[in-house]
Amino acid sequence: MSEIRMPHLNLPDYGNKIRVRLNRVKQEIFDPIRRIWVALTPEEWVRQNMTLYISERLDIPLSRFANEAQITFNGLKKRCDTIIYDEKAMPLAIAEYKQPTVAITQKVFDQIAIYNLRLNVPYLIVSNGYTHFLCQVDNENKRYIFSDKLNYG
Repeated sequence: MSEIRMPHLNLPDYGNKIRVRLNRVKQEIFDPIRRIWVALTPEEWVRQNMTLYISERLDIPLSRFANEAQITFNGLKKRCDTIIYDEKAMPLAIAEYKQPTVAITQKVFDQIAIYNLRLNVPYLIVSNGYTHFLCQVDNENKRYIFSDKLNYG
């Protein structure tokens, strides 16, 4: 069996469950939120590690996370990488993940801001596994207030 190698991220090691399927070609990782095995891609690697990190760092139970959550905006179906809900099942945060080789740019923030036009959450999270941003949405002043609560190391 070939060894599975994913990049070391700027996150703790969570010992994620990984397996190789279909004649040792297809790599999969277990998603504890959806409770299914999914294709192990660089972006999925970031998602799985970040959801565990966010849960631990911000003390939010995994039961309040939804991965690959579908929303409809202006008649178009979109998928949020992760939506985090509060204790009353109201959307609290949207997370957008990129693979480690993708820089976090204004374009990434524009993408998550579009999702937030539909959900109107107070917090946005963006990460590529190396750089993590947590920001509070200040709708009144039309700005983001960045926090260091997701800094690791």
